[in-house]
Amino acid sequence: MKIIQIVLRNFRNYKELEWNLEPGVNVLMGANAQGKTNLLEAIGYCSTGRSHRTSYDKECIQIGENDAFIRIVYSGDGRSADRKNMVEMHLRRNGAKSAALNRVPVQKINDLFGCIQTVLFSPEDLSLIKEGPAKRRRFMDMEICQVDKVYLHALQQYHILLKQRNQLLKDSFRQEEARELISVYDEQFASFACRLIRRRREFVEKLAGWAPGICAQISGDQEKIEFFYEMNVSEDEELILKKLKEHLEQDLRTGTTTAGPHRDDIGIRMNGMDVRTYGSQGQKRTAALSMKLAEMEMMKEETGQSPILLLDDVMSELDENRQRYLVESIEKHQTIITCTGVEDSIRKMKQARIFKVVLGSIES
Repeated sequence: MKIIQIVLRNFRNYKELEWNLEPGVNVLMGANAQGKTNLLEAIGYCSTGRSHRTSYDKECIQIGENDAFIRIVYSGDGRSADRKNMVEMHLRRNGAKSAALNRVPVQKINDLFGCIQTVLFSPEDLSLIKEGPAKRRRFMDMEICQVDKVYLHALQQYHILLKQRNQLLKDSFRQEEARELISVYDEQFASFACRLIRRRREFVEKLAGWAPGICAQISGDQEKIEFFYEMNVSEDEELILKKLKEHLEQDLRTGTTTAGPHRDDIGIRMNGMDVRTYGSQGQKRTAALSMKLAEMEMMKEETGQSPILLLDDVMSELDENRQRYLVESIEKHQTIITCTGVEDSIRKMKQARIFKVVLGSIES
C-alpha cells in the first residue's frame, strides 16, 4: 500500500499543501513545531477517522478558519497497484466531521477503517509496555479494527452496552429495577464480550508467533520474548454470564462493571520475567519495537497489503542496534519518518528521500 499524494487546507499550521510522496522512505526533517507530526496526524484521520493526538477535531482547524480539509490519494499492492483511490476528510468548527471515499460520502466515519492501513510508531508507543493495560487494549483494538470490520462493529456495540450497564449500576436508588434491566443487558453484553475475547486471543497468538524472531534479531539473541492474552473472563458466553452475576453486588456498590474484556491485558515476558513490571528501559523499548514490527507483518499477512509505516521522531529514542534493525525492516514498506536531524542509519538507506519542513511548508 502506498500514499501518492496528500492535500491539506487549513489543517493545523498548513494553510495550503499539496505533497507528492515517494513509494519508499520519505523523511520529514525540521525543527520542532514546524508541522512534521501534523502530516502524520492527517494521514491518521484518513486511516482511522480520528486524530492520535486529540479528541477535539476543532483543535486541528487553523485559528480564524471555520473548517479544514484533508485529501489522500493512495494505491494498493499487487493487482490493485495501478488503481488510485482517494479518501477525503472535512473537519468543521461548528459541525460534525464528514468523509468520502472516491467522492462517495461514507455513512459513518468508522467505515474508513481499513481503507488506508497504517502502523504508527511514536515516542509515546515506547511506553506501550510500562503504562497500564488500557494502552495495550487500544493497541489490540486499533490493529484488529483496520483488518476486521466485524470486530469493529462488535467493539462499538460492546462499549455502548458497557456504558448503559454502568449507568444502571450508578442508579443506586433504583437498584431493584436496575437488577432486572441488567439481567436483560447481560445476555447481549456477554455475546459481544465473547466475540471480542476470541478475536483478541487470536491476535495475541499471532503476535506471539511473529515477535520472538524480531526480538531475537533486535537484541542479538540476548532476549527471548513471550506474549499471551490475559483474560478477565473466559471466552465462553455462559461463563461470562455466570461471572457477571457473581460480580453484580460488587458492581452495584462500585457503580462499574468489573468483569469483561474492558479489563483485559497483554501479558509480556522477557527471559521469563514480566517485562511490564521488572524490565529495564532497554528491554521495554525492545518489547515495544517488537510489538510494532510484528503488527506490520500481521497486517500484511491478513490483508495481502503492506501497511504504511509512520515513524514520529522515534529514531532518536533508539540506540544504534535498534535503529539499524528498524531501518532494515522498513525497506519493504512505504515509510514516513519525522526527525529533527537525519540519523546516520537513515542516510545509509538507498531509497530514502529527504524533505525539509519549515512552518507549514515542504521543500524537496
